Amino acid sequence: MESVLEIYNIETGSRETIYEFPYLIEAPNWSMDGKYLVYNSNGRIYSYDLCSNEIKEIYTDYAIACNNDHVLSADGRSIAISHGTKEDGKSRIYTLPIEGGIPRLITPLGPSYLHGWSPDGKTLSYCAERDGEYDIYTIPALGGEETRLTDAPGLNDGPEYDPTGEYIWFNSVRSGLMQVYRMKSDGSEQTQMTFDENWNTWFPHVSPDGKLISMIAYRKGDLKPDEHLPNKHVELRLMSTEGGKPTTIVELFGGQGTINVNSWSPDSKRFAFVSYRTNK
Repeated sequence: MESVLEIYNIETGSRETIYEFPYLIEAPNWSMDGKYLVYNSNGRIYSYDLCSNEIKEIYTDYAIACNNDHVLSADGRSIAISHGTKEDGKSRIYTLPIEGGIPRLITPLGPSYLHGWSPDGKTLSYCAERDGEYDIYTIPALGGEETRLTDAPGLNDGPEYDPTGEYIWFNSVRSGLMQVYRMKSDGSEQTQMTFDENWNTWFPHVSPDGKLISMIAYRKGDLKPDEHLPNKHVELRLMSTEGGKPTTIVELFGGQGTINVNSWSPDSKRFAFVSYRTNK
């Protein structure tokens, strides 16, 4: 598997290849100062300097089974990661300084898959399986009691705060296909925002200026609505946060790992993503 780290420019509508890796990388975050990207590969977390092209591993001590659910804090000082705990292999959420350090366990229960960090830094949002049901939860960023926000049957996933902290965007199969939804940060006013009849749409990411949503769409029939698989022909789309018909901006070979987490640049003019090539 080869991974191509790319950037899409909203203003010009162009794709730029940043770096090609002869192995799997996933899920770029964009740093709050705009200088580097953060991604995961082979269980570890790395930074990629956009000016020098330098790649550095972010030290995570024992947490070396990290998946593609990682998020940076709004102040840029911390990173939250999802790591498969050694004892049972289940994903749990941890936080640590962005420069690296000893992870702090936040979610004792697993599996928990991180997707959002509130703008005020106080709360994390995530998808978690509890008693056989996958729902959306929040928990204080310093640890504490988790709060369940959804109870619709099937998978509810990808919860991410908007820049104001008023809303959480997420995706759910409650309509029969995977669609994008929005709710208040307390779980109220759960509202469907996409209505695609031929696509399963995942992982809505809100631009820092609060105007646009980027998301990834799988064609109906290529997989089950609750599956988010790699090695598929997918589309990246944009939609106004007010709703409306999404616009396809990129067609690529990818899926799992392409845009699992928010990858918008701080100025809302670009976002990063990963496309893939098989070695066959």
